[in-house]
This record gives sequence, C-alpha cells and structure tokens, in this order.
Amino acid sequence: MLLIHCPYCNQTLPELEFTYAGEAHIARPADPSSVSDEEWRDFLFIRTNVKGPHYERWRHFHGCGRYFNAVRDTVSDRFLITYKTDDPRPELSKLLEKSK
Repeated sequence: MLLIHCPYCNQTLPELEFTYAGEAHIARPADPSSVSDEEWRDFLFIRTNVKGPHYERWRHFHGCGRYFNAVRDTVSDRFLITYKTDDPRPELSKLLEKSK
C-alpha cells in the first residue's frame, strides 16, 4: 500500500484516503471557444506517459478534501515529494539528488 503525505493536513496516510486527479501543471486554454478541435482534444486527452518521475495531482478525498501536487516515480511507485498547488513546480534534478 502506498503512503501519501498531504501537505495541507501534514499527515502521511494510506492511499485509500486519496484519489488520483491526473497530470499536474496542465494549463486550461484561457478561451476554450477560440481553440481548434485538435487543440481542445490535446488539452482534454493527450498526456505524457513518462517512465520515471511524473508530476501528478491528487485529492485528499477522505480528509481535508483539497487538491495538491506530487512527484511520483512511475517505476518504483514511490512519492518523491508532495506540495501545495500554489507552490512552484520543483525541479526534478534536485529531487533526484535528494532521493539518492
């Protein structure tokens, strides 16, 4: 079972407390009616499928209910960091150095 740290509650709890909410840092078009069908399709459905560290959104569903971001290694299924949605996106090189 995965243990996930909620940066808002400051608790580390089992994954059953949380729900996955997709890839993090995906910017919604400012005016969706002005984008082409292909651009809208890409926004809705096209995501990276990386092998290794991946930026994700999670929600503490059975706790505070807030969304937060995480960097999870898709190979080891290990969380490298969780951070509040307003916090800047952490650099992968620094995270990988810390995890060694």
